[in-house]
Order: sequence, then structure tokens, then C-alpha cells
Amino acid sequence: MFDDIAANLTRIRARIEAAAAAAGRPPGAAQLVAVSKTNPVEAVEAALAAGQRVFGENRVQEAAAKFPQLRAAHPDLRLHIIGPLQTNKARDAVRLADVIETLDRPKLALALAEAMQKEGRRPDLLIQVNTGAEPQKAGILPDEADAFITLCRATHALPILGLMCIPPAAEDPAPHFDLLAQIAARHGLKTLSMGMSGDFEIAIRHGATHVRVGSAIFGARG
Repeated sequence: MFDDIAANLTRIRARIEAAAAAAGRPPGAAQLVAVSKTNPVEAVEAALAAGQRVFGENRVQEAAAKFPQLRAAHPDLRLHIIGPLQTNKARDAVRLADVIETLDRPKLALALAEAMQKEGRRPDLLIQVNTGAEPQKAGILPDEADAFITLCRATHALPILGLMCIPPAAEDPAPHFDLLAQIAARHGLKTLSMGMSGDFEIAIRHGATHVRVGSAIFGARG
């Protein structure tokens, strides 16, 4: 299994660079976030041994159980929280993460601002946009995104680095990636976290700076 992780990482990195080159973008234009959620520490260690340093976890509690000891051995490790974040987990997330990708509502913006003040730590933030306006999915609605970005920056002085989206599973993702890029451009935001195992090459063509890949690296999760 762990040998497979190294081989999978090699293949995914090659595909990322090929997609960037095909889009006329420079090497390293898109960074791989290896989504390690539900995978054991040993799987993350295998990815670390293969040179991967950026990981994504959905749940703060799971990240807290896995990453402090891994970070002690690998100080250059970077952890992204990529799952919906409850306000009562904001302080834990600020303590653990280098990037929180799922800021999506005013109440959470306030909770993160207060947590950063208490912890003396300011992880980068991405605002999640629900580009498909799916009622079951987290994310600020597209027509509310401009005002929310302004609120996060002007009212709470949050370190907003960029935007994130998860397009509807049954739709062409390209228009959703374009929409996210347009919203980001209006606000001078350079980071676009978009694209997963099934569509990251399309995302790179549409400007992704970070792609979140899990099953193609670690295998299907239970």
C-alpha cells in the first residue's frame, strides 16, 4: 500500500505539471494538497517519505490526532483544513492549521477572528463559494461573495488568501471554476483551490493554484 502511495504521487505530480504546461502556465503553478482524511498516520508518513509536504484534512479532531507528531518530525509540513468548520472548532483549527479553506459565513468569520487573537496565530484563509448554489453544500452563495469578502477583510481584518469551491458532481466543472476565478479577480485574490481527483486537470486549465487530491493518491476511502 505505502509503495503505491509514492508511485501515485509521482503520477499525480506529472499530470499536474503536464496540465499546467498545456495551459501555458509555468512549472509549479498548481500545488498539490494531498487529502489524507480518514487515512492513517502511516499513510501520511509514506507520502512524506515521497516528498509530499502539503496535506488536507476534513475534520479538526482527526487532524489533531495525526498532525502534531508528524509536524514535530517534519517542520516544513503544511496542513489545510478543507472540510466544513463548526464555530466551536475555530480555535482548534487556528491552533493546528496553516490554511483554513472553508470560511463560508459571518458567524465563522467572527469566531476565527476571535480565535486568532486568543491564539496569537494567523493561518491563511480561503473563502468557500458554493458555486452551484446547492442547498446541501457549505459555502457562501456567489451573489453574496463580494460583500462577504469585504466583511472578512474590512471588518475582521482576516488574512484572506483566496477562494475555494467544490462544483456540483453532475455538472461540467469548468463554468464553476471560471466563476470562482472571476470573483477572485474582482478582489485581487491570487489563490484558487479547485479541482479534485476527477477534475483537477480541468481546474488547472482554468487557473487553479491548489488542487485537492485524495483517492488518486491514497486509494478509495471507507
